[in-house]
Amino acid sequence: MIKRTMYHALLDRLQEERAFMQVVAGPRQVGKTTLVRQVLEACPQPSHYASADEPGINGKVWLRQQWEVARIKAGQQQQPVVLVLDEIQKITDWSQVVKQLWDEDSFRRIQVKVVLLGSAPLLIQRGLTESLAGRFELLHLPHWSYAEMREAFGWDLNQYIFFGGYPGAAPLISKHQRWQRYLLDSLIETTISRDILLMTRVDKPALLRRLFQVGCSHSGQIVSYQKMIGQLQDAGNTTTLAHYLELLAAAGMVTGIQKYSGSLIRQRASSPKLQVMNTALISAQGTGTLKTALLERDQWGRLVESAVGAHLINSLYGSELRLWYWREGNNEVDYVLQRGDELVAIEVKSGRLRDSMPGMAAFVKQYAPQRTLLVGQQGLSVAEFLQLQPEQLF
Repeated sequence: MIKRTMYHALLDRLQEERAFMQVVAGPRQVGKTTLVRQVLEACPQPSHYASADEPGINGKVWLRQQWEVARIKAGQQQQPVVLVLDEIQKITDWSQVVKQLWDEDSFRRIQVKVVLLGSAPLLIQRGLTESLAGRFELLHLPHWSYAEMREAFGWDLNQYIFFGGYPGAAPLISKHQRWQRYLLDSLIETTISRDILLMTRVDKPALLRRLFQVGCSHSGQIVSYQKMIGQLQDAGNTTTLAHYLELLAAAGMVTGIQKYSGSLIRQRASSPKLQVMNTALISAQGTGTLKTALLERDQWGRLVESAVGAHLINSLYGSELRLWYWREGNNEVDYVLQRGDELVAIEVKSGRLRDSMPGMAAFVKQYAPQRTLLVGQQGLSVAEFLQLQPEQLF
């Protein structure tokens, strides 16, 4: 399990004599704080936890105050102290202050081991690359997988495909309207308003919100930026849309998979295949329940395909693999995994009418992948596929 692996990795690193700074980043509600609290309970060293998400925080002053608490504890107990700073991206210029304090401790040999948590991965990454090069290790927590939701909550495949991988919402699925309101208010709106609009420059907030809706309603579809501009009814340009899609992807919401062509220039210029990173984002904006969704062949097929794509995307963090789609004329391959010069072509049979579209034979003829894989009807079952890691496909 990804979360279990992360737990042991973080615990082991904090017990090293001089650990790097540990940065735990990922979307909202994937269990970052819970994971770290469990690590602190198992860690023999004393700790100090503080969150910048609390009201009345005074930026850099607050950050220095929390650091001083850890320093005092380290001096009093004559042993390393673990300092956990949650929602660190809320502090303006946090990375510069952290760099200064970390370097001071290194020079004076003060044993403060630092764990930083953040729910805006793009902002966290910017701070790390700008100020903290060579001082940190990054642990990315993606959305929960089918195997993790099944183990934690006893979900079956259909529940996972419809309700997605948000553990905090799991207790609400028996009351659909409550589950839906939780997703819309506590996850979707909070992520857009607090992790994107409040923390980054967005000149057209309404355009970004509509782009998110289009990404959800067209998940699994290849849509050109020009066509998106027409659907969004906005005079924006393709560069703006590409940037907003990058922000949505960094927040763990919607991303754009690029076309595989063997040419980097052509790949960058291609139309993206829109893909939600958690199928709950689709279901929460619809009017139907799990029961009604199962009766709609095309709707359910789209959710199945999106679940496969989301699994691939969330499983790639920290690996050397890359994910593409491929299309030439009427020939299409749903997903192409790349590891160096090796390719794995994946076709998803979900029961939708479009499943009859050809493509695999043409792709094999042109690129000779190491493996072709059929997921769904007459192939590897969706349940089996969602329990595999992409590296196992090579």
